Amino acid sequence: MTDTKHADLIVIGAGPGGYAAAFRAADLGRSVILVDGRSTLGGVCLNEGCIPSKALLHAARVIHEAAHIGTWGVALGKPKVDLDALRQRKDAIVSQLTGGLAQLARRRKVELVSGRAALAGGDELAITDANGDIRRWTFGQAIIATGSSPVQLPGWPTDSRIWDSTAALELRSLPRPLAIVGGGIIGLEMATIYSALGSAVTVIELADQVAPGAEPEAAALVRAALEARNCVVHTGTRVTGIKAGSKSVALACEGGFTGTVEADAVIQAVGRRASASAIAAEKAGIEIRSDGTIPVDARCRTSRPNIFAVGDITGGPMLAHRATHQGKVAAEVACGHAAAFDTTFIPSVAYTDPELAWVGPTTAQLKVAGVAHKVARFPWAASGRNLASGGGDGLTMIAYAPENGRVLGVTIVGTGAGELLAEAGLALEMGATLTDLALTVHAHPTLSETVAFAAERALGTLTDL
Repeated sequence: MTDTKHADLIVIGAGPGGYAAAFRAADLGRSVILVDGRSTLGGVCLNEGCIPSKALLHAARVIHEAAHIGTWGVALGKPKVDLDALRQRKDAIVSQLTGGLAQLARRRKVELVSGRAALAGGDELAITDANGDIRRWTFGQAIIATGSSPVQLPGWPTDSRIWDSTAALELRSLPRPLAIVGGGIIGLEMATIYSALGSAVTVIELADQVAPGAEPEAAALVRAALEARNCVVHTGTRVTGIKAGSKSVALACEGGFTGTVEADAVIQAVGRRASASAIAAEKAGIEIRSDGTIPVDARCRTSRPNIFAVGDITGGPMLAHRATHQGKVAAEVACGHAAAFDTTFIPSVAYTDPELAWVGPTTAQLKVAGVAHKVARFPWAASGRNLASGGGDGLTMIAYAPENGRVLGVTIVGTGAGELLAEAGLALEMGATLTDLALTVHAHPTLSETVAFAAERALGTLTDL
């Protein structure tokens, strides 16, 4: 035990929300302490989530394109996967980015403290380092940004062949039969990666569609693309039992598929869970919801005015870009500035092939809310750039208000859908209408034209279909 230190502002967690908060506060002149249990900054996103998965997804896309280009008269031969080299490349990208964050922290004079933090009552924090030594800190203000962890299915055995998303991204091996339990964004991305690398993949999803929460017709296009690459997809299916045998892991299933799925490895991809109890938030008198998340107001304040919370620990959607924006708001409010996180337009992207991206409420959500709406669609089969670039099936879909054409929500499936979604997000934030989209001149030929074409189709001015 060492003497108690004091921090003017301490940020707990160095993921996208935490480091954004720490850096923004430092830019505003505050003395900041940034605490994290890892030896590198970036949290789950940079170390074992967003970035390593995108590196592997890039490799998967190149493998698919190499195979597809043969139909264009360009023979490249069958790709050979060097798993060790691919793993090293992924790790190098992660190291480059986390190292860059460390440089940014030094430039801003943000003090980094390595250790596992827990609130110890009042305005006090206990930080346990790698050696088990505990240091105590008091603080004037604190920002909690401790993120979330993968959900572990109850009753499952502990076995080296049962992976969470973190283990899956380690590229331990290439299981020839691979089962993925969960057909959400993480599960679909893992299926995209491993099927390209050579695994025979089976996806098991409890809901009636993959990517639950997305537009069904858009999710169906992603499913069809996976199935075209020899992935087996079972929806409406529950895993009722698991047995880890000497040669394989067997999953007993009921529902849309009833039977047994045997695999060399299984990935659990059934979501993530925040846990305020992991940092003993209750000891500081902070309100905690029954699901383990911390409620905050628009200024990211908890029930304790000098303690803020951002990112996954505050609930869904659990996405890095939401955490980043909340982190900046919390830092600005802590520094006495007027700021608020007051948007519900959080984009979601599955970096599958094709990508699936959406922002704003889906048609199902609009229906439940009783909001009158119509839908405009433009199929990518009619997009010159999509066809000329070797793209497959795709769709741009706009939900809009029938009385004035105001854009309510947008879903895009296709190459680069996540990049194209930014225009839709801006349209929602600005209260734009179909006419605004249609009269904005889009370069030709581009995939971004599909947004304008969908708007034109609703307005009756489309000439490309």
